[in-house]
Amino acid sequence: MVSYLFYFGRERKTLMTTSMKAVQEEIEKRQDDLLELLAKLVHFRTESPPARNSAEAQNFVAQFLHRLHFKTDSWALYPGDTVLVGSKKGTAPDVCHSLIVNGHIDVATVGDTAEWKTPPFDLSAHDGFAYGRGTSDMKGALAGSLFALQMINEMKIPLQGNLLFQSAIGEESGEAGTRSMMEKGYRADFAIVNDTTDCQVQGQGGVITGWISVKSPDVFHDGVRSKLIHAGGGIKGASAIEKMIPIIQGLQELERYWAVTKSYPGFTPGIDTINPAVIEGGRHPAFIADECHLWITVHFYPNETDESVTKDIEEHILRVAEADPWLRDHPPAFKWGGRSMIEDRDEIFPSLKIDPKHPAVQLLTHEHECIFGEAAKITMSTSVNDSGWLGKAGIPTVAYGPGTMEEAHSANEKISVRQLVRFSQVMAAFMIQWCNSKK
Repeated sequence: MVSYLFYFGRERKTLMTTSMKAVQEEIEKRQDDLLELLAKLVHFRTESPPARNSAEAQNFVAQFLHRLHFKTDSWALYPGDTVLVGSKKGTAPDVCHSLIVNGHIDVATVGDTAEWKTPPFDLSAHDGFAYGRGTSDMKGALAGSLFALQMINEMKIPLQGNLLFQSAIGEESGEAGTRSMMEKGYRADFAIVNDTTDCQVQGQGGVITGWISVKSPDVFHDGVRSKLIHAGGGIKGASAIEKMIPIIQGLQELERYWAVTKSYPGFTPGIDTINPAVIEGGRHPAFIADECHLWITVHFYPNETDESVTKDIEEHILRVAEADPWLRDHPPAFKWGGRSMIEDRDEIFPSLKIDPKHPAVQLLTHEHECIFGEAAKITMSTSVNDSGWLGKAGIPTVAYGPGTMEEAHSANEKISVRQLVRFSQVMAAFMIQWCNSKK
């Protein structure tokens, strides 16, 4: 391992070279301890949904961080679900770079365990893989970063910049764990979200859900429908369900327009979609439907925001409404992006652009190449995670973690032990280099 001189100057020539090598060797030698830590994390049943079950697991992480001389801050986002931030002040925080390492402790719902060959919350390791719910998404990454911190602490390697370790909840259910950390003002010079990327350095597009609602001020009996639809009927009214039809058609038109007018490197054309996912309307067969609500999911590119795409949708749909005699007088209403898919049936995942020329990104890819023996891939995620919240807060951020999307949420979920060990080594090297480099 050579020190990372190119970006931090010749004066950093001997920056922790020997210490970094020793930490990496120790991680390699003690991979059984790493798997033991992963087993303890997997054992906590933090499925989301149903959620409201992470407090015990977060207390375990807090105690682990306390032993490494971190101060912790935690708060209940929902009953039974706590958000945790560990902070370790550097020896020269005004001079050297600070870092946030972020991840989520909730895991996908297991559901029917009949397809599982081993109990999902009891880690089993064989044939080079560790099996259990959350191993790929993303308790493997949490264990790898925590173990890297443990090795740095045990070997008494100083960190001059501040280091924050964030353990969020609610990522699996679109809940605002990481968002609440940003709202409390936690900041750093760079952030790595250790979610599932197969150890690729990733940005992402964004996702927002929302509701479009049509509501009639009048309620009519089914028996007067003929008066609503025939000339001379004498009643100006409409079925809210039927009036949702031109709105859905308008969304399809906008979606097709986006597909041919928008693009972003790393994405195939047309991923910016508007999905009419759920429709709810009417009250009883004996009534004309006076309300209809359409639940949509919108995907957008990294160079867009949820505010810009929802504004685009609203303007287009209101133009559609202007062309309809009834909708013109009763325009649709919009509600966008709540804080929890469980609590208010809505979510936001902001998009994330990455700068390959940022010094931290170049350092991370350098350490990856040194340890994995191959160049790091800089790509765009096909899914979403909490990284967009840190990016939206103005923190240069990437997602980088072990495990594959094919394994995430699957029965018999697993992670490569070799990849997990190497990931932990990369994180240790990066933490040492970045937090000891001058701003």
